[in-house]
Amino acid sequence: MLAQPPLRLPRRPRRLPNQRWQIHPAQPDLVDRLTTANQLSPIVNQLLVNRGIETPEQAEIFINPETLDLPSPLEAFPDLAIAIELLEQAIAAQAKIAICGDYDADGMTSTALLLRSLRWLGAQVDYAIPSRMQEGYGINKRIVEEFHSEGVRLILTVDNGIAAIEPIARARELGLNVIVTDHHDIPPTLPPANAILNPKLIPESSPYWGLAGVGVAYVLAICLAQKTGQLKGLVKPLLELFTLGTIADLAPLIGVNRRWLKRGLRLLPQSQLEGIQALIQVSGVNDKNKSLKPDDIGFRLGPRINAIGRIGDPQIVIDLLTTDDAGIALERAMQCEQINARRQQLCEEIEREAIAYVESSHAMSLQEDRILLVVQPNWHHGVIGIVASRLVERYGVPVFIGTYEDEHHIRGSARSIPEFNIFDALEFCRDLLGKFGGHKAAGGFSLSSENLEALRSRLIQFANSCLQPEHLKPLLNIDTQVNLDRLNLQLYQQLDILHPCGIDNPEPVFWTANVKVIDQQIVGKGHIKLTVAQEQDLSVGTHSRPPLQQMKAIAWRWREYFPLPPRIDIAYRLRENTWNGNTNIELELIGVRLPHQPQILFPLRRTSTTIPFEYKQRHYTCGVFSTDNSVELRIKNTEGRVLAIESGNLTGLLGNSRKDATQVDLFQPHYYNLVQAAIQALEMVKA
Repeated sequence: MLAQPPLRLPRRPRRLPNQRWQIHPAQPDLVDRLTTANQLSPIVNQLLVNRGIETPEQAEIFINPETLDLPSPLEAFPDLAIAIELLEQAIAAQAKIAICGDYDADGMTSTALLLRSLRWLGAQVDYAIPSRMQEGYGINKRIVEEFHSEGVRLILTVDNGIAAIEPIARARELGLNVIVTDHHDIPPTLPPANAILNPKLIPESSPYWGLAGVGVAYVLAICLAQKTGQLKGLVKPLLELFTLGTIADLAPLIGVNRRWLKRGLRLLPQSQLEGIQALIQVSGVNDKNKSLKPDDIGFRLGPRINAIGRIGDPQIVIDLLTTDDAGIALERAMQCEQINARRQQLCEEIEREAIAYVESSHAMSLQEDRILLVVQPNWHHGVIGIVASRLVERYGVPVFIGTYEDEHHIRGSARSIPEFNIFDALEFCRDLLGKFGGHKAAGGFSLSSENLEALRSRLIQFANSCLQPEHLKPLLNIDTQVNLDRLNLQLYQQLDILHPCGIDNPEPVFWTANVKVIDQQIVGKGHIKLTVAQEQDLSVGTHSRPPLQQMKAIAWRWREYFPLPPRIDIAYRLRENTWNGNTNIELELIGVRLPHQPQILFPLRRTSTTIPFEYKQRHYTCGVFSTDNSVELRIKNTEGRVLAIESGNLTGLLGNSRKDATQVDLFQPHYYNLVQAAIQALEMVKA
């Protein structure tokens, strides 16, 4: 036998991303049915199936949401007519209206939207937003009593109020009318408002069910303007604010959200609002010829708005989104830019300190504790929620992070993994906490510092009751496997029908097995820029080496994984890159793992003769033959070339004779599949 050096598998690197890959199952029958109906790529139709679409009719509504048959909002929201009547009466009487908003992007865009619309309709209207640091979320008695002292007759909450029983009861005692517009989960007891608009109060099957706070405000404003006959000229600016707030709040991009966002994203590049134009200018989103994508808002516009609510004064954003003065708009946008830069710096500092704390704490075992509780002094409460999310991505466990407000009080935020309910965990610790709230994925809490260790023990107890060790890895949801030679501009353009992507309609994630890393380098602030390649699936009969399909890729903030192994499975999103007039598709890596090693198993008993078989319409023969130390599977084509594989090896010898044979990698699909076809032929004879 021709001596060849054994193929050495790549050594496991110091570290690879600690991930669970969850890959959607292929459903070829459903995909074929959709492909026949819509003529889209089977890859795109697999993505539609993954999103719960099973019929051509459902696919048509998803692709063209304008075909969705919308019920009237007046039918969907039982209290909408009451709310409109109260606002009409207040406007007609010139009674003072006050909006109570919230300090996140949803709450601030909701406030700006209703300020614009009510002023357009001639109302006397002002607003208040509670202090994030001093008062926390939602309307409170101080705000109610301040409104009353200012002569307010109607309070309108946006993005809050559904759980504010005592403040709203106080408003009613003082003779004020109250309209609650909110989208948060419904508590056991509703507040005593005159009217409540909340999509969680209507059936989940309704296309309005996924509205964010700004979506509820949009419905109210549009219906009020329609009722008063003053809708003309109002829809576009309000739709832009709806789009900004809905995406920034991570609302589900389904139902009316999907329908209205497709319109709004086309409007934003040439916005009628001076504030949005200024925000686009300072954030670098400046292509006026294209519809924006949710990422432009989620990663550029939204963070600049949210940064104000976290560490700045919300009035900056309200001024930005309500002014018609270009100079004021640019000034406020620059303030957003500066405060967001400070927010980024704070996040990086706190994240670095938190990681150092976790990794120097030898007593901490994430596998045993199954939660991470980190509390340190002098951290800014406004940004620790962002850091909590980053720690979840890094360690794959629920994270509770807090900072001392003073020597005796701690205030914190929490972020979760899919198998762990944050609100239930906080409820389990109710007797140890002051205020707390939230939902399955995130929450906030406060406690006395003397209860800190008791809280840690209680959270560990809760986590161990609902989490298994296999849950403690970040979950990566993957749509489908694709070979690199299928990734082209035509496919990328077809993927556009999925947009806008976001919550409940995630951006497609693909994976490709066993690619070769051609080159890699660190660029920027710790990103890995690389070229990957995959050999195309050719039969063993060809005399030329299989061509490499190469693609450029980027892995953001992956310095700690550099260098990547020479062969990896990759999970990625597609990105379009235009340079010097040339447009190419590149990969944004979000996951890697070591390739699965195929096992080459064949009968150990030698065959008395060779067995004919076909693979990809080519004729071959195969047989098992004895060697000095083992047995060998040999596959021969009609041109006399032989692929010889010793049992248990991951490499084979390919050539017309052992003298000129070359070593080949059986990881490659064109060899692996051929070997499996030969083994199947041998098994049939054996049977």
